[in-house]
Amino acid sequence: MRHKRRPLPRWWVWLGLWMVAGLAIRLASVYVQPGKVAGGDAYFYFNGAKLLLQGHGFINPYYYIPPKMHHQVVQSADFPPLFILVQAIPQIIGLKSFLAARVWCCILGTAAIAVCAYTGREIAGRRVGLITAFLIAVYPNIWMSNELALSEAIAPLLVATLLLCAYRFWKEPSVKRAIWLGVAMGLTMLGRDELTLLVFFLVIPIVLLARALSWRRRFTVLGIALLATALVVAPWVGYNLSRFQKPVFISAGLGVTMASADCATTYFGPNEGYWSMPCALAYSYNPWFKEHPKADDSAQGDEFEHLALDYVRSHENRLVPVTLAKIGRTFGFFHPLQQIQFDSEVETRPYAWAAVGLGMYYALLALSIGGAIVLRRRRIPSFPLWAIGFDVVCSSALTFGQTRYRTTFEVSLVLLSSVALDAFWSRLRRPEPATELPHPAPDPPLGDRPDMPALTG
Repeated sequence: MRHKRRPLPRWWVWLGLWMVAGLAIRLASVYVQPGKVAGGDAYFYFNGAKLLLQGHGFINPYYYIPPKMHHQVVQSADFPPLFILVQAIPQIIGLKSFLAARVWCCILGTAAIAVCAYTGREIAGRRVGLITAFLIAVYPNIWMSNELALSEAIAPLLVATLLLCAYRFWKEPSVKRAIWLGVAMGLTMLGRDELTLLVFFLVIPIVLLARALSWRRRFTVLGIALLATALVVAPWVGYNLSRFQKPVFISAGLGVTMASADCATTYFGPNEGYWSMPCALAYSYNPWFKEHPKADDSAQGDEFEHLALDYVRSHENRLVPVTLAKIGRTFGFFHPLQQIQFDSEVETRPYAWAAVGLGMYYALLALSIGGAIVLRRRRIPSFPLWAIGFDVVCSSALTFGQTRYRTTFEVSLVLLSSVALDAFWSRLRRPEPATELPHPAPDPPLGDRPDMPALTG
């Protein structure tokens, strides 16, 4: 006698549907422009992975690959290593085109849909998880980075994993879950160096707020979590310390980034708060660079940072308005239409979809406030979600404003908005309490009615 197969739970069916829809959207965005050529950061990641597989290590592809340069080996840590390693995976199996790299990023983006759904379910229930999956699948500000093959393609996956580990630890604090939290933090740092600040904004607070543990136990568990983080990043840090003139830990890209963001073009005029590559190139004509033509990335980055800080000190009266402009550009409050126009011209984002993404972002931002209120009423902490946003504020203030810099925070906005939408849906579905109608008084016996004669024997 054959046993009937148990049907898949509806939650899995719906999650699968949203993942298929999300993958279809991402692949469609790729095949609209199948011949796109890697440029900017995408060029660095894609060709950096290629050179890594050829045995050159982590070197700067701009100096090695003709026709720009002729096989000049320059050690590089402009970016943390995780996304380069991820980009190497399809090339290992022979898929070496940039089109294949973009498709691979779409697959990673689809995986992020599942992890974000799990995180939403962990925070506030199954329906919140499915709403999260839907929003991550269709939200243009998330899927456009997949098509561009930028490191923001793995940012939702990393942030969702870190938040999942954080909320699981909060629900049931233990050494095992602290280790997973530390490992997730380490991987996040290796994927996006600016998220290193989450050690202070997220990991340390959520461990120290574990009321189920004594204070002594909390500090012990915190030490274990931080040790797990250190063990994950230690090989990369050790590798960097062995190959650069000056100490480099996670990355050496801050100096050139500051040089492109702190100059006359970005302090005055229509580009205020944005970045300018001509500014960085102008800094590179400084006499120091002529005297040290073979300086490695660490020395060059240090000099770029020094020159940028000199400019900041000489224009201190512009520091506050420019910093506010940087943060405003990232969060869509300073020349938002101009910013998505810049995104279209510089990063080749489709302008129409960027405009849709901007509108959805404002809606999610409004809904997220309601989501935070709901979580507060349920005594579920929302600070881990807001910590991502605070990290983005700090990194934007230090560098420059750009839409894709808030990708990590938009995962938090989707999760908070999903909580709000779930609460709204529950209120709509809740049946109204039935109103009891008064029972009519029973008719008196016939003999007692004034309009009827008494019945006598």
